[in-house]
Amino acid sequence: MDRFLSNAVNRVDAKGRVSVPAHFRSVVQKRGYSELYALRALDVPAMDVGGPDLLDRYETRIAQEDPFLQTADDMSFFVHGDGTFLKIDQDGRITMSDFIRAHTGIDREVAFVGRGLFFQMWEPKRLAAHGAEVRARLSRLRQAAARPPAQRTE
Repeated sequence: MDRFLSNAVNRVDAKGRVSVPAHFRSVVQKRGYSELYALRALDVPAMDVGGPDLLDRYETRIAQEDPFLQTADDMSFFVHGDGTFLKIDQDGRITMSDFIRAHTGIDREVAFVGRGLFFQMWEPKRLAAHGAEVRARLSRLRQAAARPPAQRTE
């Protein structure tokens, strides 16, 4: 399988490094990534992390915009200014930089969450709260879809 699936929590060591979960490292190896691209998530306190193809995907989208409009400039500011490359050392660890910590609130532990083509890094308590919100939203959608059309109010 070459998708980032599941989740795991790993401790940050005294030097500020954290081991990428083994099942995520195997995806990284299968895809041939020598470094990872990390982007501050737009709406949540997490980092979106993937290979160079994740950056390529964003840059392809930026290229579709009119370069004279604010949207292209804003997108570039976000993708390039809120992104960074992460090196994975020989032991499968990455460093939790101040750049990452400031956005996520990560301190002693990192929650890794698979998102298919990329993964996210979260502070575990923030991830738990976000997960509860996501499940509640999906539950409401399911309940609304189960009601007869005349009773739906969305």
